[in-house]
Amino acid sequence: MVRSAAPPVLVIDSLVKDVGPVTALDGRMMRVVAGLSLTAHAGEVTALLGVNGAGKTTTLECAQGLQRRTDGRVELLGHDPDTAGPELRARVGVMLQEGGLPPSAHPIPLLQHIARMYQDPWPVDDLVERLSIAEFARTSVRRLSGGQKQRLALAAALVGRPEVLFLDEPSAGMDPQSRQLVFTLIQELRDSGMGIVLTTHLMDDAERLADYVYIVDAGRIVAEGTVASLLAHRDDAGSENRMLTFDADPGLTFALPDGLDIAETRSGSYSVEGISTPAHLRAIATAWEVGGVFPRSLSMSSSTLEDVFLDIAARSAEQARTEQSQAEQPPNDGGSRPAPLTNHVPNGGRE
Repeated sequence: MVRSAAPPVLVIDSLVKDVGPVTALDGRMMRVVAGLSLTAHAGEVTALLGVNGAGKTTTLECAQGLQRRTDGRVELLGHDPDTAGPELRARVGVMLQEGGLPPSAHPIPLLQHIARMYQDPWPVDDLVERLSIAEFARTSVRRLSGGQKQRLALAAALVGRPEVLFLDEPSAGMDPQSRQLVFTLIQELRDSGMGIVLTTHLMDDAERLADYVYIVDAGRIVAEGTVASLLAHRDDAGSENRMLTFDADPGLTFALPDGLDIAETRSGSYSVEGISTPAHLRAIATAWEVGGVFPRSLSMSSSTLEDVFLDIAARSAEQARTEQSQAEQPPNDGGSRPAPLTNHVPNGGRE
């Protein structure tokens, strides 16, 4: 698959991160990132997509040098973040999900303070305008809503005009208007040549923003590609890739060909899944004609990134169950098998 010709801003090769020992695991270490590799380029938005606890945030923190890796190689703008000095950090913008903003600070003085740390900062007034920060400028950080904190954290990450920007769940807690402000700015930054690496568990965020997607599960990359290529692969694999929804009288029944599933999702609203050929549409139209049905409204939808993710997650879970079952089998020689590292992150645990 052809990627951008621009130079990589981040290269991760076989990253491993263990934490522990963990009391709940009988003192064993817990593997939260398990041999993960990825590349992010300048002028691209690279997304790590996965459920909470998949290992996305830990991967980003290892990429930035905020956590020391257990094994593997990381190059950030050509340097190892574990050993690089402040010169590298000045070229990197970071927006963490927790924010990391001083609770008693007010937005504009905080941004002005950060700007004084750089030789050529982004004008604070411009960031305030672009992200509509003036509307909550008189409010301390501790009293800001989740979405307002995210907008301020993004502005703080951009003050130094970074070459690469890390965004951890950038739209968390945002209302639709704030989300659009942030998305527009991210797209402008990408078009200007900035390398952007973001994590999200929201499929729509990845579908709207990402040039390249890595799907993460249990600390591993289980799929990667552009959104278009991931959708095309699902369609090529024969997955159900069209759904027709329509409104008509309640309580209707239809005789449809095998492979087409119809359901009345609520009174008078129907969905037909499994549509993959024009013949299927013809069969539905014939059923309407025979039954004297004239839909009041109808729409058709294609596969989404969420469909792809759910397919991959189901396959990954099945593989994990198989591996676990094999690991629990006694060895042929009758000896004892050492307890493996676990890469399951309990609910509520950090990534």
